[in-house]
Amino acid sequence: MSATIAHTETPRSGGEAPLLYRLARRVEEYGRLARFDRPIGTWLLLWPTLWALWIAGRGRPDPTVLVIFVLGVIVMRAAGCIINDFADRNIDPHVRRTRDRPLAARRVSPAEALALFAVLMLLALWLVTRLNRLTIELAVIGAVLTASYPFVKRFFPLPQLYLGLSFGGWSIPMAFAAERNALPRVAWVLYIAAVLWAVVYDTLYAMVDRDDDRKIGIQSSALLFADLDRVLIGVLQVMMLVALLLAGRSLRLGGWFAAALLVAALLFAYQQWLVRRREPAACLRAFLNNNYVGMAIFIGVALHFVYAR
Repeated sequence: MSATIAHTETPRSGGEAPLLYRLARRVEEYGRLARFDRPIGTWLLLWPTLWALWIAGRGRPDPTVLVIFVLGVIVMRAAGCIINDFADRNIDPHVRRTRDRPLAARRVSPAEALALFAVLMLLALWLVTRLNRLTIELAVIGAVLTASYPFVKRFFPLPQLYLGLSFGGWSIPMAFAAERNALPRVAWVLYIAAVLWAVVYDTLYAMVDRDDDRKIGIQSSALLFADLDRVLIGVLQVMMLVALLLAGRSLRLGGWFAAALLVAALLFAYQQWLVRRREPAACLRAFLNNNYVGMAIFIGVALHFVYAR
């Protein structure tokens, strides 16, 4: 039976079927609210985390730490999406891309969203308490940044930068803290690279909604950059690659990492070609393409440690 047919069928009346059906629909709506149906955001947050874990762990990250961070990324991304939609629940109905989100469409209540957010934050807290004190302290800062992002973007003209500072890269110093109980300089260089990358891909994402954002007065880097958007995205892409190159030289990463940066540069060039006419669908494709950028860099890091032994 197709998913379309399954969703349009009316459940049998009486017995437990309606209750189970309603429960399944609530779980489905909660999953959509947490964006479990759209994992691209999780991947974009996970790749820098994996870079940092492999580098901090010298190619062999602690298995427990690895599991905690992967789960933590999934949980915190879901929590961030929920609090973002809660803050935007009266704005999203006016944006074509977001009007069908559970809160915007009033299929989930604000109280339900806050309750689910609280549950996820408690789960994240439990996960981080398995780690050392320095990591816990950094996690508290990260939680504050994450929870404040949806409200800061109301007045901050470059919300994509704040997204990078909070979501995009904060797992990097946390990963070094968990693996080494220290924050070496290279951790902050990688953090800068991740922040720059977040501004790149989220600006591409903002270009999809630029017309709607302009009408309703939402701040975004796509509006701030205006007709210089492609140039400034290109500058940020180069700056990110330079930051990674500096980190690689500091760590003496070899040819595999250099090849990964070359692949990332080619992918960035492809993204520039995609957005040459600023068509929303092409901008979305360019945003999604960043998944391969993060993957390529991680493969380069991982292969360096595999063949360095």
